[in-house]
Amino acid sequence: MIDPSNTMPSLSQISGEQALNNLKSHGTNDKQDELRKVAEQFEAIFLNQFLKQARQAKLADDLFSNSASKTYQEMLDQQYASMLSGDVDLGIAEGLMRQFGRHVE
Repeated sequence: MIDPSNTMPSLSQISGEQALNNLKSHGTNDKQDELRKVAEQFEAIFLNQFLKQARQAKLADDLFSNSASKTYQEMLDQQYASMLSGDVDLGIAEGLMRQFGRHVE
């Protein structure tokens, strides 16, 4: 079930300038907090790409495969990736924090 109190943005909200504006609008002045949010967003993008590639590796077409179901499946995968990145610790965000945290004041 989707938790409405989850503040993790959807993948459709994560895109270049829009993501930057999203971070600025949250009013966080702490650079480490901003880096953490961006790292978690990157982890969500990574998970979305992982799920997309896994879906493409299917062995046969679905019985009811059409463009509408593919669109729905992509949207569902985006939600899964967003939820998983907040719940599952893959270590990608922590690695990015270690890598770039030295360069953030």
